[in-house]
Amino acid sequence: MSKDVEFIGFVGTQYESEAHPAEGPVIDRDYIRALAQAQEYGGFNRFLVAFHSTSPESQHIAAYAASVTERINLMIAHRPGFTAPTVAARQLATLDHLTNGRVGVHIITGGNDQELRQDGDFLTKDERYARTSEYLDVVKASWTTETPFDYAGQYYRFERAFSNVKPIQTPHLPVYFGGSSDAAIEVAGRHADVYALWGETHAQVRETIARVRAAAARHGREHHIRFSLSFRPILAETEDRAWARAEALLESIKAVRAAKGLGTAAPPPNEGARRLLAAAAQGDRLDKRLYTAIAAVTGAQGNSTALVGTGEQVADALLDYYDLGVTTFLIRGFEPLEDAVQYGRELIPAFRRLLDDRSSQRAVAAE
Repeated sequence: MSKDVEFIGFVGTQYESEAHPAEGPVIDRDYIRALAQAQEYGGFNRFLVAFHSTSPESQHIAAYAASVTERINLMIAHRPGFTAPTVAARQLATLDHLTNGRVGVHIITGGNDQELRQDGDFLTKDERYARTSEYLDVVKASWTTETPFDYAGQYYRFERAFSNVKPIQTPHLPVYFGGSSDAAIEVAGRHADVYALWGETHAQVRETIARVRAAAARHGREHHIRFSLSFRPILAETEDRAWARAEALLESIKAVRAAKGLGTAAPPPNEGARRLLAAAAQGDRLDKRLYTAIAAVTGAQGNSTALVGTGEQVADALLDYYDLGVTTFLIRGFEPLEDAVQYGRELIPAFRRLLDDRSSQRAVAAE
């Protein structure tokens, strides 16, 4: 059973997190290589390369990280609307060939109007999701059609579009998708292979999975969509030390923000962040070991909730989400390289062992 579960890491371009001011050059090749190789060695299945309107370009960073690894797969964050979908389809399919079938794409439409405007996009959020749906129509057609095709939508129009390069993976590259608004859920139902949530409470995850499955059912895809959950695990050799480490990281994050002239962040512009803050309003520690204080301080600007405990305890907490239907876990730390090594040494093996043991016990009981 554990082979059906995917662990995704994260490759940034320089040593930086909410708890650490950026160090080194904006693109630190030594750091990229160390982080990618540590995750490959540690048993991660894939790593995310993020996208932001001011950051290094994600496909180029992913291509470099792929060149210094051999087996680990890629999850390339990609924002629709800034590259023609026919061009993006060829770029990603080309990279799939050059990496021997290791490419996945994470579609991020964007919930922050101000960030989108930095790249010249002034559409409303609902308009952006409508554009994303058309974009994915065209990308998937480019990947799969054997003859030229026409397309006429509100945002895109093509005549005899075609790509000679198809992905190695069939029927096409895995499409990960994020977004919690109603408009986002509808696009996910139509297009996502894996729908990605941030680290919410059990009740919130149960609700979101039901919403996405209902949207997928409207397109006859209820059995074709999987679910990913993102956490920032905080581990230590004992539970008490793990919670002490979590509190110390919180103080470090507050200090880093204060040094930048930042206090507690303003209310967020996107639905996913609002959901994390709604969880934080219920308390700092929820369910078994969900820690929300860092999300509250940072305004839930991205993946910012933690699971806290020993490797075995956090693995057990992940099993609860697995039971809700989650089969992919995106995990990254506030100490990026050190935590990646620790996850590979402690957390990932513990989870796979617990899941396999439980599956074996159930198989025996059923005999």
